[in-house]
Amino acid sequence: MILGVDHVQITIPKGAEEEGKSFYCDILGLKEVEKPDSLKGRGGFWLEAGSLQVHVGTEEGFDRLSTKAHVAYQVEDISFWRDRLSENKIEIFDSVPIPGFERFEFRDPFGNRVEMIQEIK
Repeated sequence: MILGVDHVQITIPKGAEEEGKSFYCDILGLKEVEKPDSLKGRGGFWLEAGSLQVHVGTEEGFDRLSTKAHVAYQVEDISFWRDRLSENKIEIFDSVPIPGFERFEFRDPFGNRVEMIQEIK
């Protein structure tokens, strides 16, 4: 039996950890959590998003713009995030509508697809 999702992983280029932390921690406001000592030498960093973790690993030779794979962050105020990302010159793309939800997509500085989604109540 599967109990739930422990974490998801995305990748950034090797050596781009500081830029990644700037985007994910400073702009998106996610909290960095310490990686276990046994994994620290592999690069990347870990983040906390609500009750889940996002592990940011490093990987070379991969075109992140060529995939639909993504993380969708559930938010309370999607207008705030649309404005916050626009203020930081992040290009926003409208998503295919899903009844009962408002959502949009963007690419992080490394090309990873990201979605912001809010349930309409």
